[in-house]
Amino acid sequence: MVSAVVLAAGQGKRMGTKTPKQFLEMNGQPIIAVTLGVFENSPEIDEIILVTSADYVPYCRKEIVEKYGFTKVKDVVPGGTERYDSVQAGLHRVTERARERAAGNYEERTSGVERCYTIWDYVLIHDGARPFVTEEILKKTVADVKCHGASAVGVPSTDTIKIADEEGFIRETPLRSLVWNIQTPQAFELKLITRAYEIAKENGMTGITDDAMVMERSGLAKVHLVEGSYGNIKITTPEDLRKI
Repeated sequence: MVSAVVLAAGQGKRMGTKTPKQFLEMNGQPIIAVTLGVFENSPEIDEIILVTSADYVPYCRKEIVEKYGFTKVKDVVPGGTERYDSVQAGLHRVTERARERAAGNYEERTSGVERCYTIWDYVLIHDGARPFVTEEILKKTVADVKCHGASAVGVPSTDTIKIADEEGFIRETPLRSLVWNIQTPQAFELKLITRAYEIAKENGMTGITDDAMVMERSGLAKVHLVEGSYGNIKITTPEDLRKI
């Protein structure tokens, strides 16, 4: 089973609009509907959990899921204050559904550390305001996570990157060939990423910017990179909308 947690709980303050960016229109449809459409039409995805702010749950159910006929969206759940709160809410619902399917029949395996997996359950976590994800990216990501257990989509950096010190001076220049710009989706074995988030919460979540970082900090597994597309941008500012 391959699930997708699509996040649409952000406020989009940098967009400068009253309406959250994921609900702004793009080519006649809300951005979140365009994003969901890619997952809905992908044979790689079995189910979708949509996470939005509590105030927008009824709207998403009626004006997004029902209106556009997204049959793979199995639930719309309220998110939290921070992105990681919303991810955890989505993972919790996916895990509940996995447990219902498994009916208590879990297999275990060990790989480097002691951990229990629900075999063949995977989850892709994706930003709802990143509507240019493609079927090719989803196909590559699913294949990669089934091989490595933890994967993140990104693209090699085309710029030279500088690491600064606390006073604003250049400290070092990493090899550009080793620098990637990370995107979503990010994909994981379900039990693995669920445990990684539990560890992060136990240790106090600070400075977390994506799910790959949660996995890095947990020490449970290395995250393998999947080359995505330079067009797979996240709609963040008015300039991004004008580029469409």
